[in-house]
Amino acid sequence: MPNVMLRENDAGVLTLYVPKKDLEDTIASVEFDSDDAWGGELTLTDGTSFIIDKLPGKPDLPITIRARRGVGE
Repeated sequence: MPNVMLRENDAGVLTLYVPKKDLEDTIASVEFDSDDAWGGELTLTDGTSFIIDKLPGKPDLPITIRARRGVGE
């Protein structure tokens, strides 16, 4: 389970960065995105997905969090 960094870029777009792979991409979709639950499967624009534990709302960014590769990765 790698540590990933979630942050907003200069344009205000949510991105995910994996330091050990030097991978950074825009997050295309978030499984849970409401006031009371945020997270689950995060799908990047290249089709790669990562799964994070559901949080009790959108986190303050930037944040480093543990993630695992999505199914089929």
